[in-house]
Amino acid sequence: MNAEIASSFYSSSSKEDLSTEETDTSYPFTLLQLLQKELAQEVGSVTASVIRVAKRLTQEVERVCQKSDRIQNSGQVQDWKVSLARHRLKKCLSYYRLGSQQGRVELHSNLSVIVYRYIAPARAQLGFSARYNLIEDFLQDFYTESLKAFRRENEVAEDYSPRTRLELAEYMAFTEQYGKRRITLPNGYSQQLIILRAQNFSRRLPKETSVDMDRAGDVSRDDGNEATVHSSTIHQVRSQMVADSLDPSEEVLRDRVTNALFQYLESEGHSDCADYLTLKLQDLTATEIDEILNLTPRQRDYLQQRFKYHVEKFSRSSHWRLVHQWLGADLDEKLGMTSPQWQEFLTQLSPQQRHLLQEKQAKQLDDEIAKRLGLTAKKLQKQWMEVLEIASKFRNQ
Repeated sequence: MNAEIASSFYSSSSKEDLSTEETDTSYPFTLLQLLQKELAQEVGSVTASVIRVAKRLTQEVERVCQKSDRIQNSGQVQDWKVSLARHRLKKCLSYYRLGSQQGRVELHSNLSVIVYRYIAPARAQLGFSARYNLIEDFLQDFYTESLKAFRRENEVAEDYSPRTRLELAEYMAFTEQYGKRRITLPNGYSQQLIILRAQNFSRRLPKETSVDMDRAGDVSRDDGNEATVHSSTIHQVRSQMVADSLDPSEEVLRDRVTNALFQYLESEGHSDCADYLTLKLQDLTATEIDEILNLTPRQRDYLQQRFKYHVEKFSRSSHWRLVHQWLGADLDEKLGMTSPQWQEFLTQLSPQQRHLLQEKQAKQLDDEIAKRLGLTAKKLQKQWMEVLEIASKFRNQ
Protein backbone atom coordinates (compact mmCIF):
# COMPACT_ATOMS: atom_id res chain seq x y z
CA MET A 1 0.00 0.00 0.00
CA ASN A 2 1.15 3.59 -0.66
CA ALA A 3 3.61 4.74 2.00
CA GLU A 4 1.49 7.84 2.64
CA ILE A 5 -1.44 5.77 3.85
CA ALA A 6 0.04 2.37 4.71
CA SER A 7 0.36 3.15 8.40
CA SER A 8 -3.27 4.23 8.49
CA PHE A 9 -4.37 0.69 7.65
CA TYR A 10 -2.98 -0.55 10.93
CA SER A 11 -3.70 2.37 13.26
CA SER A 12 -6.41 4.98 13.19
CA SER A 13 -8.19 7.31 15.53
CA SER A 14 -11.80 8.33 15.17
CA LYS A 15 -12.19 10.21 18.46
CA GLU A 16 -12.07 13.82 17.31
CA ASP A 17 -13.70 16.87 18.82
CA LEU A 18 -16.01 18.80 16.52
CA SER A 19 -14.93 22.41 16.25
CA THR A 20 -17.26 25.20 15.23
CA GLU A 21 -15.29 25.63 12.01
CA GLU A 22 -16.49 22.22 10.80
CA THR A 23 -20.15 23.27 10.57
CA ASP A 24 -21.33 24.12 7.06
CA THR A 25 -24.69 25.09 5.61
CA SER A 26 -23.64 25.37 1.96
CA TYR A 27 -24.99 21.90 1.07
CA PRO A 28 -28.59 20.61 0.99
CA PHE A 29 -29.35 20.38 4.70
CA THR A 30 -31.62 17.33 4.61
CA LEU A 31 -29.15 15.16 2.67
CA LEU A 32 -26.15 16.28 4.71
CA GLN A 33 -28.12 15.76 7.91
CA LEU A 34 -29.10 12.24 6.81
CA LEU A 35 -25.49 11.26 6.08
CA GLN A 36 -24.20 12.82 9.28
CA LYS A 37 -26.83 11.02 11.33
CA GLU A 38 -26.12 7.57 9.90
CA LEU A 39 -22.36 8.03 10.04
CA ALA A 40 -22.58 9.30 13.63
CA GLN A 41 -24.54 6.20 14.62
CA GLU A 42 -21.56 4.08 13.57
CA VAL A 43 -18.83 6.34 14.95
CA GLY A 44 -20.65 7.17 18.17
CA SER A 45 -20.78 10.96 17.82
CA VAL A 46 -20.72 13.73 15.26
CA THR A 47 -16.95 14.06 14.89
CA ALA A 48 -14.96 16.24 12.53
CA SER A 49 -14.40 13.19 10.33
CA VAL A 50 -18.15 12.56 10.13
CA ILE A 51 -18.70 16.12 8.92
CA ARG A 52 -15.93 15.92 6.31
CA VAL A 53 -16.96 12.52 4.96
CA ALA A 54 -20.63 13.50 4.86
CA LYS A 55 -19.78 16.67 2.94
CA ARG A 56 -17.68 14.77 0.41
CA LEU A 57 -20.39 12.16 -0.12
CA THR A 58 -22.91 14.97 -0.58
CA GLN A 59 -20.67 16.66 -3.14
CA GLU A 60 -20.28 13.40 -5.08
CA VAL A 61 -24.02 12.78 -5.19
CA GLU A 62 -24.58 16.39 -6.26
CA ARG A 63 -22.13 15.96 -9.16
CA VAL A 64 -23.80 12.78 -10.39
CA CYS A 65 -27.28 14.27 -10.24
CA GLN A 66 -26.29 17.56 -11.86
CA LYS A 67 -24.91 15.71 -14.89
CA SER A 68 -28.21 13.95 -15.53
CA ASP A 69 -30.89 16.03 -17.25
CA ARG A 70 -33.32 13.21 -16.58
CA ILE A 71 -32.85 13.58 -12.83
CA GLN A 72 -33.09 17.35 -13.00
CA ASN A 73 -36.33 17.13 -14.99
CA SER A 74 -37.84 14.25 -13.05
CA GLY A 75 -39.39 16.32 -10.29
CA GLN A 76 -37.87 13.87 -7.80
CA VAL A 77 -34.30 15.13 -7.62
CA GLN A 78 -34.08 14.91 -3.85
CA ASP A 79 -35.34 11.31 -3.82
CA TRP A 80 -32.63 10.25 -6.26
CA LYS A 81 -30.00 12.10 -4.24
CA VAL A 82 -31.00 10.20 -1.12
CA SER A 83 -30.96 6.88 -3.00
CA LEU A 84 -27.48 7.48 -4.40
CA ALA A 85 -26.23 8.78 -1.05
CA ARG A 86 -27.34 5.60 0.72
CA HIS A 87 -25.58 3.53 -1.95
CA ARG A 88 -22.29 5.36 -1.32
CA LEU A 89 -22.80 5.30 2.43
CA LYS A 90 -23.37 1.53 2.48
CA LYS A 91 -19.99 0.89 0.84
CA CYS A 92 -18.20 3.24 3.19
CA LEU A 93 -19.74 1.75 6.34
CA SER A 94 -19.00 -1.82 5.25
CA TYR A 95 -15.27 -1.00 5.35
CA TYR A 96 -15.63 0.96 8.58
CA ARG A 97 -17.17 -2.05 10.31
CA LEU A 98 -14.33 -4.29 9.14
CA GLY A 99 -11.75 -2.00 10.70
CA SER A 100 -8.49 -0.71 9.28
CA GLN A 101 -6.56 -3.99 9.09
CA GLN A 102 -9.37 -6.34 8.01
CA GLY A 103 -10.66 -3.66 5.65
CA ARG A 104 -7.30 -3.56 3.91
CA VAL A 105 -7.31 -7.35 3.61
CA GLU A 106 -10.82 -7.29 2.15
CA LEU A 107 -10.00 -4.55 -0.38
CA HIS A 108 -6.74 -6.23 -1.38
CA SER A 109 -8.50 -9.56 -1.80
CA ASN A 110 -11.37 -8.10 -3.83
CA LEU A 111 -9.04 -6.33 -6.26
CA SER A 112 -6.59 -9.26 -6.48
CA VAL A 113 -9.37 -11.61 -7.57
CA ILE A 114 -10.35 -9.21 -10.36
CA VAL A 115 -6.84 -8.79 -11.83
CA TYR A 116 -5.41 -12.27 -11.19
CA ARG A 117 -5.80 -13.62 -14.72
CA TYR A 118 -4.75 -10.37 -16.41
CA ILE A 119 -1.57 -9.54 -14.53
CA ALA A 120 1.01 -11.78 -16.26
CA PRO A 121 2.67 -11.37 -19.68
CA ALA A 122 1.02 -13.25 -22.52
CA ARG A 123 2.06 -16.91 -22.73
CA ALA A 124 3.98 -16.65 -19.43
CA GLN A 125 3.80 -19.82 -17.33
CA LEU A 126 3.83 -18.49 -13.78
CA GLY A 127 3.48 -20.17 -10.44
CA PHE A 128 1.19 -18.78 -7.75
CA SER A 129 3.96 -17.03 -5.81
CA ALA A 130 5.35 -15.30 -8.89
CA ARG A 131 1.92 -14.09 -9.94
CA TYR A 132 1.20 -12.99 -6.37
CA ASN A 133 4.31 -10.79 -6.36
CA LEU A 134 3.27 -9.19 -9.63
CA ILE A 135 -0.18 -8.47 -8.20
CA GLU A 136 1.40 -6.89 -5.13
CA ASP A 137 3.56 -4.63 -7.32
CA PHE A 138 0.60 -3.67 -9.47
CA LEU A 139 -1.75 -2.90 -6.58
CA GLN A 140 0.80 -0.72 -4.79
CA ASP A 141 0.78 1.58 -7.81
CA PHE A 142 -2.98 1.32 -8.21
CA TYR A 143 -3.49 2.49 -4.62
CA THR A 144 -1.31 5.50 -5.43
CA GLU A 145 -3.40 6.24 -8.51
CA SER A 146 -6.67 5.91 -6.62
CA LEU A 147 -5.45 8.27 -3.89
CA LYS A 148 -4.58 10.86 -6.54
CA ALA A 149 -8.01 10.38 -8.11
CA PHE A 150 -9.64 10.76 -4.68
CA ARG A 151 -7.80 14.02 -4.08
CA ARG A 152 -8.71 15.32 -7.52
CA GLU A 153 -12.39 14.34 -7.50
CA ASN A 154 -13.03 15.47 -3.93
CA GLU A 155 -11.05 18.71 -4.18
CA VAL A 156 -9.00 18.03 -1.06
CA ALA A 157 -5.41 19.13 -0.51
CA GLU A 158 -2.74 17.69 -2.80
CA ASP A 159 -1.09 16.02 0.19
CA TYR A 160 -4.35 14.72 1.70
CA SER A 161 -4.16 11.30 3.33
CA PRO A 162 -6.86 9.52 5.41
CA ARG A 163 -6.10 9.90 9.10
CA THR A 164 -9.08 8.39 10.89
CA ARG A 165 -10.79 5.03 10.67
CA LEU A 166 -13.81 6.61 8.97
CA GLU A 167 -11.73 8.51 6.43
CA LEU A 168 -9.79 5.36 5.72
CA ALA A 169 -13.05 3.47 5.14
CA GLU A 170 -14.15 6.25 2.79
CA TYR A 171 -10.91 5.95 0.83
CA MET A 172 -11.11 2.15 0.62
CA ALA A 173 -14.71 2.28 -0.61
CA PHE A 174 -13.67 4.87 -3.19
CA THR A 175 -10.73 2.72 -4.33
CA GLU A 176 -12.95 -0.33 -4.87
CA GLN A 177 -15.51 1.72 -6.75
CA TYR A 178 -12.78 3.49 -8.75
CA GLY A 179 -11.28 0.16 -9.82
CA LYS A 180 -14.69 -1.22 -10.84
CA ARG A 181 -15.67 1.76 -12.96
CA ARG A 182 -16.63 0.49 -16.37
CA ILE A 183 -15.01 2.04 -19.41
CA THR A 184 -16.91 1.55 -22.67
CA LEU A 185 -14.72 0.25 -25.50
CA PRO A 186 -15.17 0.92 -29.22
CA ASN A 187 -16.55 -2.55 -29.92
CA GLY A 188 -19.51 -1.85 -27.67
CA TYR A 189 -18.22 -3.89 -24.76
CA SER A 190 -17.14 -2.34 -21.49
CA GLN A 191 -14.33 -3.21 -19.14
CA GLN A 192 -13.46 -2.37 -15.56
CA LEU A 193 -10.81 0.30 -15.18
CA ILE A 194 -8.59 -1.85 -12.96
CA ILE A 195 -8.53 -4.61 -15.61
CA LEU A 196 -7.45 -2.12 -18.26
CA ARG A 197 -4.72 -0.97 -15.89
CA ALA A 198 -3.63 -4.56 -15.22
CA GLN A 199 -3.46 -5.31 -18.94
CA ASN A 200 -1.39 -2.19 -19.48
CA PHE A 201 0.91 -3.22 -16.61
CA SER A 202 1.31 -6.68 -18.14
CA ARG A 203 2.17 -5.29 -21.60
CA ARG A 204 4.98 -3.27 -20.06
CA LEU A 205 6.67 -6.25 -18.43
CA PRO A 206 9.89 -7.26 -20.22
CA LYS A 207 9.62 -10.40 -22.36
CA GLU A 208 12.43 -12.07 -20.45
CA THR A 209 10.45 -11.74 -17.22
CA SER A 210 8.67 -15.04 -17.86
CA VAL A 211 11.93 -16.97 -18.28
CA ASP A 212 12.74 -17.16 -14.59
CA MET A 213 9.77 -15.55 -12.90
CA ASP A 214 9.33 -18.23 -10.27
CA ARG A 215 12.94 -17.78 -9.19
CA ALA A 216 12.33 -14.03 -8.80
CA GLY A 217 9.21 -14.65 -6.79
CA ASP A 218 10.18 -17.66 -4.71
CA VAL A 219 13.75 -17.12 -3.46
CA SER A 220 13.75 -18.28 0.12
CA ARG A 221 15.25 -16.22 2.91
CA ASP A 222 17.00 -19.41 4.03
CA ASP A 223 18.74 -20.13 0.72
CA GLY A 224 21.93 -18.51 1.95
CA ASN A 225 24.58 -18.34 -0.76
CA GLU A 226 22.19 -19.14 -3.59
CA ALA A 227 20.04 -16.16 -2.66
CA THR A 228 23.14 -13.96 -2.61
CA VAL A 229 24.29 -15.19 -6.03
CA HIS A 230 20.96 -14.44 -7.65
CA SER A 231 19.98 -11.32 -5.67
CA SER A 232 21.41 -8.86 -8.20
CA THR A 233 19.70 -10.49 -11.17
CA ILE A 234 16.43 -10.85 -9.31
CA HIS A 235 16.55 -7.22 -8.22
CA GLN A 236 16.97 -6.13 -11.84
CA VAL A 237 14.07 -8.30 -12.99
CA ARG A 238 11.80 -7.08 -10.20
CA SER A 239 12.75 -3.46 -10.93
CA GLN A 240 11.81 -3.92 -14.58
CA MET A 241 8.58 -5.59 -13.61
CA VAL A 242 7.30 -2.56 -11.70
CA ALA A 243 9.01 0.28 -13.60
CA ASP A 244 6.63 2.79 -15.16
CA SER A 245 3.63 0.56 -14.55
CA LEU A 246 1.48 3.68 -14.51
CA ASP A 247 1.93 5.66 -17.70
CA PRO A 248 0.65 9.26 -17.37
CA SER A 249 -0.05 9.30 -21.10
CA GLU A 250 -2.51 6.41 -20.61
CA GLU A 251 -4.64 8.51 -18.28
CA VAL A 252 -4.40 11.54 -20.58
CA LEU A 253 -5.54 9.48 -23.58
CA ARG A 254 -8.39 7.93 -21.60
CA ASP A 255 -9.61 11.36 -20.52
CA ARG A 256 -9.35 12.67 -24.09
CA VAL A 257 -11.39 9.76 -25.41
CA THR A 258 -14.04 10.17 -22.70
CA ASN A 259 -14.34 13.92 -23.24
CA ALA A 260 -14.47 13.50 -27.02
CA LEU A 261 -17.21 10.88 -26.68
CA PHE A 262 -19.28 13.14 -24.44
CA GLN A 263 -18.91 16.01 -26.94
CA TYR A 264 -19.82 13.73 -29.83
CA LEU A 265 -22.96 12.41 -28.14
CA GLU A 266 -24.12 15.90 -27.15
CA SER A 267 -23.38 17.43 -30.56
CA GLU A 268 -25.31 14.63 -32.30
CA GLY A 269 -28.33 15.21 -30.07
CA HIS A 270 -27.97 12.00 -28.02
CA SER A 271 -28.07 13.53 -24.54
CA ASP A 272 -29.77 10.43 -23.13
CA CYS A 273 -26.76 8.36 -24.23
CA ALA A 274 -24.48 10.93 -22.61
CA ASP A 275 -26.47 10.58 -19.36
CA TYR A 276 -26.14 6.80 -19.59
CA LEU A 277 -22.37 7.10 -20.06
CA THR A 278 -22.12 9.43 -17.07
CA LEU A 279 -23.83 6.92 -14.79
CA LYS A 280 -21.86 3.94 -16.15
CA LEU A 281 -18.65 5.77 -15.32
CA GLN A 282 -19.96 6.14 -11.77
CA ASP A 283 -20.05 2.31 -11.46
CA LEU A 284 -23.80 2.24 -10.89
CA THR A 285 -25.70 -0.99 -11.36
CA ALA A 286 -28.31 -1.49 -14.08
CA THR A 287 -31.08 -1.22 -11.47
CA GLU A 288 -29.72 2.05 -10.14
CA ILE A 289 -29.41 3.46 -13.65
CA ASP A 290 -33.00 2.42 -14.37
CA GLU A 291 -34.16 4.25 -11.26
CA ILE A 292 -32.17 7.41 -11.93
CA LEU A 293 -33.17 7.66 -15.61
CA ASN A 294 -36.71 6.46 -14.87
CA LEU A 295 -36.44 3.60 -17.38
CA THR A 296 -38.24 0.30 -17.72
CA PRO A 297 -35.99 -2.72 -18.45
CA ARG A 298 -37.18 -2.63 -22.07
CA GLN A 299 -36.37 1.07 -22.41
CA ARG A 300 -32.93 0.47 -20.90
CA ASP A 301 -32.21 -2.33 -23.39
CA TYR A 302 -33.16 0.01 -26.23
CA LEU A 303 -30.96 2.76 -24.79
CA GLN A 304 -28.04 0.34 -24.46
CA GLN A 305 -28.41 -0.73 -28.09
CA ARG A 306 -28.42 2.88 -29.30
CA PHE A 307 -25.49 3.72 -27.03
CA LYS A 308 -23.50 0.80 -28.42
CA TYR A 309 -24.30 1.88 -31.99
CA HIS A 310 -23.17 5.46 -31.42
CA VAL A 311 -19.97 4.39 -29.60
CA GLU A 312 -19.05 2.12 -32.52
CA LYS A 313 -19.77 4.93 -34.99
CA PHE A 314 -17.67 7.32 -32.89
CA SER A 315 -14.73 4.92 -32.74
CA ARG A 316 -14.71 4.22 -36.49
CA SER A 317 -15.29 7.69 -37.88
CA SER A 318 -13.40 10.91 -37.20
CA HIS A 319 -12.13 9.76 -33.78
CA TRP A 320 -10.82 6.33 -34.80
CA ARG A 321 -7.14 7.22 -34.40
CA LEU A 322 -7.55 8.65 -30.89
CA VAL A 323 -9.53 5.61 -29.74
CA HIS A 324 -7.11 3.11 -31.26
CA GLN A 325 -4.12 4.91 -29.73
CA TRP A 326 -5.74 4.63 -26.33
CA LEU A 327 -6.39 0.91 -26.83
CA GLY A 328 -2.85 0.27 -28.02
CA ALA A 329 -4.34 -0.79 -31.36
CA ASP A 330 -3.06 1.88 -33.75
CA LEU A 331 -1.96 1.14 -37.32
CA ASP A 332 1.64 0.85 -36.15
CA GLU A 333 0.49 -2.00 -33.87
CA LYS A 334 -1.45 -3.98 -36.50
CA LEU A 335 -4.72 -2.49 -35.18
CA GLY A 336 -4.25 -4.51 -31.99
CA MET A 337 -3.99 -7.91 -33.72
CA THR A 338 -1.38 -10.62 -33.43
CA SER A 339 0.73 -11.36 -36.52
CA PRO A 340 -1.34 -14.45 -37.51
CA GLN A 341 -4.57 -12.47 -37.04
CA TRP A 342 -3.14 -9.62 -39.12
CA GLN A 343 -2.22 -11.90 -41.99
CA GLU A 344 -5.66 -13.51 -42.02
CA PHE A 345 -7.27 -10.07 -41.71
CA LEU A 346 -5.48 -8.86 -44.86
CA THR A 347 -6.88 -11.76 -46.87
CA GLN A 348 -10.42 -10.62 -46.01
CA LEU A 349 -9.96 -7.16 -47.52
CA SER A 350 -10.86 -6.21 -51.06
CA PRO A 351 -8.05 -4.83 -53.29
CA GLN A 352 -9.40 -1.32 -52.78
CA GLN A 353 -9.53 -1.78 -48.99
CA ARG A 354 -5.93 -3.09 -48.93
CA HIS A 355 -4.85 -0.06 -50.96
CA LEU A 356 -6.71 2.21 -48.53
CA LEU A 357 -5.02 0.51 -45.58
CA GLN A 358 -1.59 1.02 -47.16
CA GLU A 359 -2.34 4.70 -47.72
CA LYS A 360 -3.43 5.08 -44.11
CA GLN A 361 -0.26 3.34 -42.91
CA ALA A 362 1.75 5.81 -44.99
CA LYS A 363 -0.09 8.60 -43.12
CA GLN A 364 -1.51 10.12 -46.29
CA LEU A 365 -4.26 12.74 -46.01
CA ASP A 366 -7.83 11.59 -46.66
CA ASP A 367 -8.29 14.12 -49.49
CA GLU A 368 -5.25 12.72 -51.31
CA ILE A 369 -6.33 9.12 -50.72
CA ALA A 370 -9.82 9.86 -52.04
CA LYS A 371 -8.40 11.35 -55.24
CA ARG A 372 -6.07 8.40 -55.87
CA LEU A 373 -8.83 5.85 -55.24
CA GLY A 374 -11.49 7.81 -57.12
CA LEU A 375 -13.80 8.01 -54.12
CA THR A 376 -15.84 10.76 -52.56
CA ALA A 377 -15.02 11.73 -48.98
CA LYS A 378 -18.19 10.00 -47.77
CA LYS A 379 -17.44 6.76 -49.63
CA LEU A 380 -13.84 6.84 -48.38
CA GLN A 381 -15.05 7.11 -44.79
CA LYS A 382 -17.51 4.27 -45.34
CA GLN A 383 -14.76 2.02 -46.75
CA TRP A 384 -12.48 2.81 -43.81
CA MET A 385 -15.24 2.10 -41.29
CA GLU A 386 -15.73 -1.30 -42.93
CA VAL A 387 -11.98 -2.00 -42.62
CA LEU A 388 -12.04 -1.09 -38.91
CA GLU A 389 -15.13 -3.24 -38.37
CA ILE A 390 -13.41 -6.25 -39.93
CA ALA A 391 -10.33 -5.54 -37.79
CA SER A 392 -12.49 -5.40 -34.66
CA LYS A 393 -13.95 -8.84 -35.40
CA PHE A 394 -10.49 -10.37 -35.81
CA ARG A 395 -9.12 -8.57 -32.75
CA ASN A 396 -11.94 -9.84 -30.56
CA GLN A 397 -11.97 -13.45 -31.74
